[in-house]
Amino acid sequence: MTKIRAVTGKIGLDDHYRGIIVISDALRNAGMEVIYLGTGQRIDGVIKTITQEDAEVVGLSFLCGGHVETMEKFMSALKENNLEHVLVVIGGIFHPQDIPKLKDLGISGVFLPGTPTSDIVKFITKEVETRRKE
Repeated sequence: MTKIRAVTGKIGLDDHYRGIIVISDALRNAGMEVIYLGTGQRIDGVIKTITQEDAEVVGLSFLCGGHVETMEKFMSALKENNLEHVLVVIGGIFHPQDIPKLKDLGISGVFLPGTPTSDIVKFITKEVETRRKE
């Protein structure tokens, strides 16, 4: 079976990076190929990397707000670049009322602080395996 390729990082000026590093390491330790972009990324740069790396997953982290607006723009950019097949997961601090909005945008997984990394790995693995069979 081909390794799952995931792009991870943080869009914008939010410089709280510990969580995304923990998740990137967990995905890597689970046998996935992870391209960690770091903090301060722009939407177009993340989209370009997803395309260049032929990634099946993108994981983004938000801890300073602005996630709904940013993800509206991000999901629109994915569609404009014919990347709707890419699994999108996000983690961070989200107001409970924002979670349905985020899922309505097409984000498959929304993870809050304290979610075991093993749960995130299982979720991504299962979703990618399902998509590969389609």
